[in-house]
Amino acid sequence: MSRLHTRFAELKEQNRAALVTFVTAGDPDYATSLAILKGLPAAGADVIELGMPFTDPMADGPAIQLANIRALGGKQNLAKTLQMVREFREGNSDTPLVLMGYFNPIHHYGVAKFIAEAKASGVDGMIVVDMPPEHNSELCDPAQAAGLDFIRLTTPTTDDARLPKVLTGSSGFVYYVSVAGVTGAGSATTDQVREAIERLRRHTDLPISVGFGIRTPEQAAAIARLADGVVVGSALIDKIENAATPEQALDGVLSLCAALAEGIRTAR
Repeated sequence: MSRLHTRFAELKEQNRAALVTFVTAGDPDYATSLAILKGLPAAGADVIELGMPFTDPMADGPAIQLANIRALGGKQNLAKTLQMVREFREGNSDTPLVLMGYFNPIHHYGVAKFIAEAKASGVDGMIVVDMPPEHNSELCDPAQAAGLDFIRLTTPTTDDARLPKVLTGSSGFVYYVSVAGVTGAGSATTDQVREAIERLRRHTDLPISVGFGIRTPEQAAAIARLADGVVVGSALIDKIENAATPEQALDGVLSLCAALAEGIRTAR
């Protein structure tokens, strides 16, 4: 049983949603990024998404684009990201960790090598934004054969005819992108999210996590009353961008994480 399956099952028994946090590996530097990663679970993160830096993160808004630039400027690469996961796992064997990014760095690294090293490092799954189900054989199928979950994105424009195809091979959870746009660009209304989740539940039994545009404990709590998971990324990364020192970046991310977690845990 995967860490993701176990974590969502535990939270369902507790009648609360998961806080799913996103940070970019190597932002603002390797040491600070690793400290943030290690600190997130104690601050209340139930699942961690770790971004794989890429030069052209097309689904991401300005905050995450800049995080990618900072990380790449510090020479972060896929090998270092996997090393970061290994170091995280030295002190944490329970928190699910998902790599999120784009196919180009994986293709360049070598798909078979990446899957083998990701599994050995302690990765639980992956979200690869630009790999549609028509290309399952290239990454999704071999990843799942190795025991890694493959999490799909669905959006407001993924209609009922397309959903079954998108969900083919999905595992771990379903990531519902609540707005038709990039990360950090506006947010959906509660009614829109409720309607979308009800529609998704007619197509899948997987946990549904909602992201894009969630920035405050109040917004997180509102989504937590509807969804199985609440994804927050840009708001956390803004704390890094606006910090004067690495210590401020660490404190800012973990303090916001704790506030979001409190909002989610008292939502129901």
